[in-house]
Amino acid sequence: MSDLSNYRRSYEKSELLENTIPEDPINLFNRWFHEVEDFGGSGEVNAMTVSTIGLDGFPKSRVVLLKKFSEEGFIFYTNYNSEKGKAIEANPHVCLSFFWQEMERQVIIKGIAQKTSEIISDNYFDSRPDGSKLGAIVSNQSEVIPSRDFLEENLKKLETDYEGKSIPRPENWGGYIVTPLQVEFWQGRANRLHDRIRYTGQSDFSWKIERLSS
Repeated sequence: MSDLSNYRRSYEKSELLENTIPEDPINLFNRWFHEVEDFGGSGEVNAMTVSTIGLDGFPKSRVVLLKKFSEEGFIFYTNYNSEKGKAIEANPHVCLSFFWQEMERQVIIKGIAQKTSEIISDNYFDSRPDGSKLGAIVSNQSEVIPSRDFLEENLKKLETDYEGKSIPRPENWGGYIVTPLQVEFWQGRANRLHDRIRYTGQSDFSWKIERLSS
């Protein structure tokens, strides 16, 4: 057994106070996102964990890349027939989370996922490198396959088939937009007295702001 009880650190890089935050969470998310980006930490600032409730009743989380965010929501792309796609089809309640270790920050977003328009999916797919486009076609995401060679051989065949041709977006691949219902911001503080601010959407499209105990 590995004893991790002594793994601890003091968080002292920033603070999150009510008198310095905007009235809506997207503005604060935008500020934090670009502060982390400007800080120049390692890794991909747009990497997020997407949690769904699977068809087997268990929650499952995986890291994907956020590709766009606005007042309407948070967009990522995937195979609609993947395990996560099937889970979202059955239960669109999802959770997104970001952990930016360099700035000692975390954001947790509860929301409803739905497919983006085909135009949005087409435009993003067209912007991808050809290798990524072919990868989306060749991979039946989450399905059992016999070997790595199986994927690579199928990719080589597709590369030959589409040489010099445009590569269309497969119908089973596209975007999801997650409309936020609740957004929680966590800023690490000293002595485990962390700052936690929660925004909850209201029926009049305003946001209720509350401080949570650490």
